Amino acid sequence: MEIAAVLVLAGLVVGYFVLAGCDIGLGMLLPYLARTPGERRRLVSATAPYFLGTEVWLVGAVGVVAGLFPAVKSEVIVAQWPVFTAILAGWLWRDAGLWLRPRADHAAWRGVWDAAITAGSWTLALGWGLVVGGLLSGGRPLSLFGIACAVTVALLFALRGAAFGAERLVPNEPHQPLGPAGAAGAAETAREAGPGSSDVRTAASSVGTAVAAPATAGAASRENIAESADVAAGATRHLARGAVVALLLAALTTVLPGTAPPDRPLEGAAVAAGLALALVATAGLWGPRLSRHTSALAMTAPPVAIALAVDLPVVAAPQETLALLGYALAPLIPVMLLGQVWLYRMLRRPAASTGFFA
Repeated sequence: MEIAAVLVLAGLVVGYFVLAGCDIGLGMLLPYLARTPGERRRLVSATAPYFLGTEVWLVGAVGVVAGLFPAVKSEVIVAQWPVFTAILAGWLWRDAGLWLRPRADHAAWRGVWDAAITAGSWTLALGWGLVVGGLLSGGRPLSLFGIACAVTVALLFALRGAAFGAERLVPNEPHQPLGPAGAAGAAETAREAGPGSSDVRTAASSVGTAVAAPATAGAASRENIAESADVAAGATRHLARGAVVALLLAALTTVLPGTAPPDRPLEGAAVAAGLALALVATAGLWGPRLSRHTSALAMTAPPVAIALAVDLPVVAAPQETLALLGYALAPLIPVMLLGQVWLYRMLRRPAASTGFFA
């Protein structure tokens, strides 16, 4: 029963990192991938529905730790409470931005919540990186090794988000002219951008073209929308290269005086080698095509490294508690897996620029 509980916890943490990397990473790249109001609406629309499902994995992992592994709770959460406080704050900022951004149609209002989404996403990524670095370095997240691990994990989140954006930020509208609806959308973009901005000129041009040459306008609009997906696909190679450099720096810091190696360094080195292979594959010419799979594989490395290279006090709860929670949780795990597969297959489609969160 204890082995089953450990496997459930490991699966929940790995699932959270792989799946939450999509929306957290896309939020980190919001200023880079989305320059116009229309692009920002589409990016938030691509991000927002996904986070509702991925957070279930984190809640499940926290529940398993609190109920089945109280010693791990003290070792991990209590010992690094400042980092987890920052993670909780980033979680609240990011979610508040996603929920509140579409509630008012004003450029200043949406700009504030765009900043909250970006800042919260970076806080989450760096916070989880510090947790990983702290566990691998013996409880010193602000050591050189811990900081290098934090940078590496943050780049892995951004890489996962870029790979997700390359799928979700492509146009999903049919090949048709803008027409009145397209002209109205361009006018809305002009209203959000404010007077004198380049978006106003672009939107005004779109309105005029919609009247004079609708077919040309429709093609131009689709090309502009697809630009974010192209930028995201190209960013996967650069982010993978940056993560390789950060991983090498983390490896070099392990030989510095005063740096505590992981409890099982050989296992940690094996995980790092697998991560390096995934990143090198993503950094090559075929990287954008492979990034959907290689970024997911790379995101499994941090929790797997902790599971294999760190001696956590996995003293399980009493057998009665294990049995009770096992009977309660066992029927839910297949439902979670099937629901997540359905959610992913549904949301990997191109995102619309309209909707509840847009």
